[in-house]
Amino acid sequence: ISAAEVSVHPGSVQSWRGAETLPELVETLDDWLDRNTEWPKRDAPGIRMVSQWEAEALRGPSANLHRGRVRGLYDSETQRIYLVRPWSPRSVDDVGVLLHELVHHRQASHHWYCDGAQELPAYRLQAKWMDEQGAETDINWIAVVMEAGCSPRDIHPD
Repeated sequence: ISAAEVSVHPGSVQSWRGAETLPELVETLDDWLDRNTEWPKRDAPGIRMVSQWEAEALRGPSANLHRGRVRGLYDSETQRIYLVRPWSPRSVDDVGVLLHELVHHRQASHHWYCDGAQELPAYRLQAKWMDEQGAETDINWIAVVMEAGCSPRDIHPD
């Protein structure tokens, strides 16, 4: 069966593939998040495509939890998602990155002990969504859990 033969219904697992614009894609992912998390939907964030170099500069010294290059970032102050080029709305991996950043957008209105504490639930939702698409995730779960623990990194005994 080809992708063209699969009928897509609103709310179905593959409905994101039918989105013709980025706002439609965000709306489809937000609908999925409405069904899978208690964090409320917020006004749509700004989305900007950036180069790998720009993403590294925006990220600063924060840990890289996803193996490989930086693929997306969320800035809670500007309510903007940065997606790293090349990025495609037809790639399940790339759309998974957008979903992860949309989770951070929803989380931004809540208090977190540290920024890293947001990562575990965001990666869990991303992994759940990817699993529903029949795709695998390549997440360094040990690094995610360590970041979510908000522990100091450089501890030396006296």
